Amino acid sequence: MADRKEKTFRFVIVGGGIAGVTCVEQLSSQIPSADVALITAGPHIKAVTNYKQVSKTLEEFDVEERPSSVLVERFPNLTVIHSAVKSLDTQSHYVETADGRVFGYKKLCICGGGTPKLLTWDNPYVLGIRDTDSAQHLQKQLSSAKRIVVVGNGGIALELVYEVEGCEVIWAVKDKAIGNTFFDAGAAQFLIPSLEVDKPGKAAPCKRPRYTTEEPGPGASQTFTADKNARRHGSGPTEAGSALGPDWHEGIVLRGAEQLSRRVSLEYQCEVEKIFTSAELLNSPQQTLRPENGSWPVYVKLTNGKTFGCDFVVSATGVVPNTQPFLHGNNFALADDGGLQVDDHMMTSEPDVYAAGDVCTACWEHSALWQQMRLWTQARQMGWYAGRCMAAHVLSEPIELDFCFELFSHITKFFNYKVVLLGKFNGQGLGPDHELLLRCTKGQEYVKVVLSGGRMVGAVLIGETDLEETFENLILNQMDLTPYGEELLNPNIDIEDYFD
Repeated sequence: MADRKEKTFRFVIVGGGIAGVTCVEQLSSQIPSADVALITAGPHIKAVTNYKQVSKTLEEFDVEERPSSVLVERFPNLTVIHSAVKSLDTQSHYVETADGRVFGYKKLCICGGGTPKLLTWDNPYVLGIRDTDSAQHLQKQLSSAKRIVVVGNGGIALELVYEVEGCEVIWAVKDKAIGNTFFDAGAAQFLIPSLEVDKPGKAAPCKRPRYTTEEPGPGASQTFTADKNARRHGSGPTEAGSALGPDWHEGIVLRGAEQLSRRVSLEYQCEVEKIFTSAELLNSPQQTLRPENGSWPVYVKLTNGKTFGCDFVVSATGVVPNTQPFLHGNNFALADDGGLQVDDHMMTSEPDVYAAGDVCTACWEHSALWQQMRLWTQARQMGWYAGRCMAAHVLSEPIELDFCFELFSHITKFFNYKVVLLGKFNGQGLGPDHELLLRCTKGQEYVKVVLSGGRMVGAVLIGETDLEETFENLILNQMDLTPYGEELLNPNIDIEDYFD
């Protein structure tokens, strides 16, 4: 195979998502003379735009699909190879692409991203959302839909449920509360009233008097309805690509066929037991279902015993690391979650092979305040750091673990609220000896602080709280906050003045 090599590059990066593109940018900036190849299946790459460093560790940016030519214009030494990877030979240092070409490398970085964990792969009524193509397919299907079932409790499920209008949504979550990857049940209860009101045209916080913190039991449902017929219009991006950007629904009209604005029914603590067609339903011996008005194309039976008919099912149940093309014939060490193990220089167990983003698992000893989550921010940070490490190794320069891995931090938007997560924001791994401080103003803000041994180790900020920088500093400098007690969150005290 090696004799079919077209060319050997100093650096080859696989994957045109955020991690891969950021790695290319970093490498090309540090060693402008090096020949770099980016192997990517789609014609478009994911570019970070409007990047803003909000504080020491917090960063905000948009993700845009751009033609790969914009990268080549910036970096004349870059070659973009449009093809998927078929195989990798780490011994002989070459990559074979799906179209049969073979490229050698001195150093390789795998940024293959993740693939959706679909409920089932062979059912036309089950859609997984991962890239712009699938988001557009969803848009088309939605236009004639009256009811859909959304399964999943991560970021995409949260955004989707909030954005869909003109269509009834049955939302099945396996947890006791929505969004438990990102926040606790209290924050979920703070956000839930947003499902009952019409979406604001612009970011006006919605106020709703009903507010409950009773935990729904297994099999319990909650239904939220908002009835008005308003929606902004726009057209979506068209090309296939890697994972969706944080605002993937912007400009895609997620509108169903009905005249209602929003109706969401939540089914808690349940998963999908079975998916079947109306024909299979009629022929099933234990037909315990009451026939609904009209027959639906597909039915979903949940583990709480309920069955719902719908037009289609959206599988938004997260991703698994996309390692498949790289494993055969090689000896990569894999983590429990299936990711390629990387050390604190983003190196895998194979020589000269690095990895970054969703495809890898950080297997160094983590800082007490950081954890890996497969998010946009971390894909960018890992790609950037992997590029720096590859350059440092080639130039024989020392390199230390980047500061961004000191403290977990993430900014996003859910239900039109700004959401900031810092450190061990859900008390991850802290055991029972931590305490929580809480401040909540209905429809306006939700502030939660996690303290351990009197020191702040995490925070969740929802709404325009302006506390992120102060809290980040308090977490990083590990100051003893015992003397302040509850006053820490007293809304009448300007906490920034305390800790300047």
